[in-house]
Amino acid sequence: MKAIKVRFEKIQERNPFWSSFICFSETISGKNFKPETISRHFQKLVDKDDYSRSDKKEILGQLCTLSECVEDNRNQH
Repeated sequence: MKAIKVRFEKIQERNPFWSSFICFSETISGKNFKPETISRHFQKLVDKDDYSRSDKKEILGQLCTLSECVEDNRNQH
């Protein structure tokens, strides 16, 4: 999905001091991507030095949660 890479690169450009992991997190936040899509792009875009390989499975789980859209509470009142 080209849109993820383009969005990632724009975020990285605007925030040169952020790690690739933080930029990726911002890229997928609230966008409701499938876990497979997150995993595939994580491996392509995030520097290997930005995370511990032993923590990768847990990190991907957290990124999937971060990607999930949260329903707007304002409409429930």
